[in-house]
Amino acid sequence: MGAFSDPFDPKKTLWSGCPCGMHGSLEEHNQAAAKSRSQSHETQLARQAEPDSGSTEESMARVVESAVMKGIFGTDVNRRRFLQAVGSGTALAAISQVFPLEAAKALAAETTGKLEKTKLKVGFVPITCATPIIMAHPLGFYKKYGLDVDVIKTAGWAVSRDKSLSGEYDAAHMLTPMPLAITLGAGSTPNPWTMPAVENINGQAITLAMKHKDKNDPRKWKGFKFAVPFEYSMHNFLLRYYVAEHGIDPDKDIQIRVLPPPEMVANLRADNVDGYLSPDPFNQRAVYDGVGFIHKLTKDIWDKHPCCAFAASRKFIHENPNTFLALFKAVIDATHYAANKSNRKEIAAAIAPKNYLNQPVTVVEQVLTGVFADGLGNVRNVPDRIDFDPFPWHSMAVWILTQMKRWGYVKGDIDYKKVAEEVYLATDAQKVMADMGIPAPKATYAKYSIMGKEFDPAKPEAYAKSFAITRV
Repeated sequence: MGAFSDPFDPKKTLWSGCPCGMHGSLEEHNQAAAKSRSQSHETQLARQAEPDSGSTEESMARVVESAVMKGIFGTDVNRRRFLQAVGSGTALAAISQVFPLEAAKALAAETTGKLEKTKLKVGFVPITCATPIIMAHPLGFYKKYGLDVDVIKTAGWAVSRDKSLSGEYDAAHMLTPMPLAITLGAGSTPNPWTMPAVENINGQAITLAMKHKDKNDPRKWKGFKFAVPFEYSMHNFLLRYYVAEHGIDPDKDIQIRVLPPPEMVANLRADNVDGYLSPDPFNQRAVYDGVGFIHKLTKDIWDKHPCCAFAASRKFIHENPNTFLALFKAVIDATHYAANKSNRKEIAAAIAPKNYLNQPVTVVEQVLTGVFADGLGNVRNVPDRIDFDPFPWHSMAVWILTQMKRWGYVKGDIDYKKVAEEVYLATDAQKVMADMGIPAPKATYAKYSIMGKEFDPAKPEAYAKSFAITRV
């Protein structure tokens, strides 16, 4: 209990002698206890057990100060002699010059303080990419970290963005380009946003209407109408990349329109679109309903590409650091659980119901397990059709920014590295994952091979200009 006492008070005994920290020695403590064992001393102990200020933050500050003083002086006698000789103020000033005491206290308060709020609203769009955020509710991951989270089904990404910007959502399932776009003010008012974790890697596909079975070659797609779930999405950028590599200009040779994922199958059935690059389960649902076939999994365009993310504003993080950390850990924990393929059937059953995905369990299971019908008479076994890895690589952010630049979604010069490192919280993820015992990469940048073309995150501007079809 002496740990909560002021370590700069030379009259206080902290580490030895009196067990309650209220006497100068063990002898004095015992004498006081003998005089009033039944009442007086018990009252003193009860009072001493409370933090001096009644504040958790100030209590932890005392603990940090005490630990620092013990590290410097070794014994309580040495500490008290020094303080008596120079005074508390001089001692504090001297120690602060050689040790970042205030920073250490701030860190302790941030990592061990009580949750600022426990009731949260987290938005999600009903797709399998949101699996960790959704499953954390029925499978108890939020509750594990002391949170009462209301996961709110949202019709589409524009709604999710707007509700996040208005503060109606505390955090949200977003597409990985969205925090970058929001921060840069692309498509909305600029607002500092963060992406602490990736929700899923892979997990999408290009689906075509059944009438196009004879047009499996992208070079035959001129005049096609395609849907993507949002402009600032990996779906849009991967579709553009894919068709452009086949000589199709995505702005001139085909039409690309935005449709909320739950509306894609109906629009394919109604012949409003010829195909889409969509998140699941709507590729598999088109096969299930007999209206479409899977042309290509996006993992075959770029294996282990990011798709969706857990995102939050900087404002939320700064105002609720302990709550954010608990939410961050809950999401990473759920993502790590989802990465274990032996858990996929359990997860499919948990997220299929009406209040989550509202899909037949068999459809969700085919996506998560990777054993699926492709609509062309084949049953395929692709265990990593969708996978889950929370690490938000800075290099992924840089690639997305090159595509935003390539297709004219952002104009002018971009400080790729600065934006990537401000928005994608890779170094924070490293620390949190290590704390949870989950392996994390030591680096935050990597090179990628996308359809045989290397991407070097150290040369983003040259990459954006290197394509035969580009707007740069």
